[in-house]
Parts: sequence; C-alpha cells; structure tokens
Amino acid sequence: MKIAVLMSGGVDSTVAALLLKEQGHEVTGLTMINWNSEVATRAADVATVLDIPHIVVDLQEQFQEKVIDYFTTVYEKGQTPNPCVVCNRFIKFGSLLDYALDMDFDKIATGHYARIEYDDSRKRYLLKKGKDLSKDQSYFLYQLDQKQLKHTLFPLGELTKPEIRNRARERKLAVAESKDSQEICFIAGDYRDFLQGRLQAEPGQVVDLQGNVLGEHRGLPFYTVGQRKGLGISGGRPLYVIALDSKNNRLILDDPEHLYENSLIAVNNNLIYYENLDSPIKVEARIRYRAPDTPALLTLQGDKALLEFDKPQRAITPGQSVVYYLDGYVLGGGTIQ
Repeated sequence: MKIAVLMSGGVDSTVAALLLKEQGHEVTGLTMINWNSEVATRAADVATVLDIPHIVVDLQEQFQEKVIDYFTTVYEKGQTPNPCVVCNRFIKFGSLLDYALDMDFDKIATGHYARIEYDDSRKRYLLKKGKDLSKDQSYFLYQLDQKQLKHTLFPLGELTKPEIRNRARERKLAVAESKDSQEICFIAGDYRDFLQGRLQAEPGQVVDLQGNVLGEHRGLPFYTVGQRKGLGISGGRPLYVIALDSKNNRLILDDPEHLYENSLIAVNNNLIYYENLDSPIKVEARIRYRAPDTPALLTLQGDKALLEFDKPQRAITPGQSVVYYLDGYVLGGGTIQ
C-alpha cells in the first residue's frame, strides 16, 4: 500500500512511519508547514534516517484561515476554542489528506493514539480510543467523517507510549528521547500573549451573580470559565470565573459551587458510530480533553444535542468540545453552546 505518513519529526510520527515501512508498505513522509517551518527540517532529517522520501506542503494560508482566525474569533465571542479539533478536521485530515489522495497515495497515517475499525455489518468506519488511555487522542478526532476515516491509519493505536519509545530505542533513533509535543502547536507560552494585538478586547465590569461590581477586567478573551488565578480581584474569599457575559461585556465571578451544572447544549454535532440517532441514548461524555468520562443521557434535537449528566459537572465551558463515547468507541461529539 502507498502511504503518506504525516511527520512532525517527533517520536510518535517517526515510529508510525517505521512500523508501516517494516510491514512492507511504500512509505513517504509528508510534512505541512502551518506555523513554524522548523518542523519540516526536523521531519526531513528523520525521513533521511528512515530512508524514505519526504514531501513538504505549505499550508500556512489555510492554517491561518481555518485555525488561527477561528481561534481568535471564538475568544472574541467570550468562548474557549479547541484549535486541535479544527486543525484535524480541516487541515491534517482535510487539506493534507486531499493533497495525499491527489498524489495517488492510498492512505495517510499519523502518530495519533487512537484506533479505526470497520464494521462490515453496518458498512461504517468506527473510531475507538487508543490502547494507551493516558495518551488517547480520540477526543480531538470526533469531527472526522467516513471518507477521512476510510483513508486514515493510526499505527500506534494498539501501543503504549513506553512501547513506542522502546521501538525507537531499539532502532537507535535519536527521537526516542524527544519531548512530547505541546498541546497547541502555535502557542509556546501563555495564550493571552498570543491573543494580544490579534483581536479587539474592551475592558469591562467584573460582577458577582447578584450584580455587585467587584472591579474591572482587561477584556473577556483573556479569561475562561473555571479560572481562579490571575483575576486581579480581591473578594475576601476564593472567586472563580462563572461565566463570560459577552452581551454586556461583564466577567461574572462567584463561589466555586456555582460552577456545577446538570446539562449542556452542544451544536455542530458529528456522529461516527451511528449515521443517525433517533432516540435518547446513555453515553460516557467528556467535556474537555483532560476531564474524566462521565455518564449522561444524550438526546439529539435537530442540529443540537442535549446532554443530561448523572452528576453535576464542573466548569462546562462554551466553545469547548464535548465527545460522546460508547464502550470506548466515539459515538460523536459537538461544540458546547
């Protein structure tokens, strides 16, 4: 099989390429320049060591439009974006996949910790959590459609991170000890520094739930639900961001018990496990990447989804992704409204 491996120069994508080559596939490294061109140099060096061809694709314009602009726009709305989900949908498994298919590759492969299975009885490709649950990245992949899943391989899905590093050490690859990549590739430090100068943010009132004015905020994009530190407010007790009132440009702070909610509405839903969902279904839901899966009842209502939790959830954050799981499989997911 002719496979393009999306390579970053890190240990995960390197071992993914290595495994596929050892299985006898015709492997080529494929690297996109989206923000930092140094990634192309690192990936090219690794491709040379693996003795495979390497192609570099400049996707800076698409990345700016689909990811960076989205990132700043969502913050301007007083919400918290999830750029990795958008990048996966439109860039890695969008523009880059289309490029690979146009170049007559059969599939692309990445170093994601996730698994793809094909259900022959329903003629559907399914997305499943990776074996290494501590590294599982299925949360960031819930927006993939059937075409994208059909043309994608995740060679690391059945392996753990220690096993992958050991594979690299056995082949004496320098990347065996490389650090894990940062969560948001285009932000090295505080996201607030990145946003500064890229969006419009007006100062406004900081209030509690009773409407008492506590002070002034520097601009809603610089805060997120559940935040406690860096608020610049002394209320005589620990205060947390309860909500961002973008309509009135107010930051609402109060006691942490007000962070808990029993339900949420999600929009822009994508289903993978089923094509349609006609009746409510019990799922395990994850409201952010590092949050635990929690039981909930999922009901689709047109283009929206109602999720009712068995237990109240802390700091449900508009703009973030919520992913629905069934026995380790990704049922689907949406954007928290």
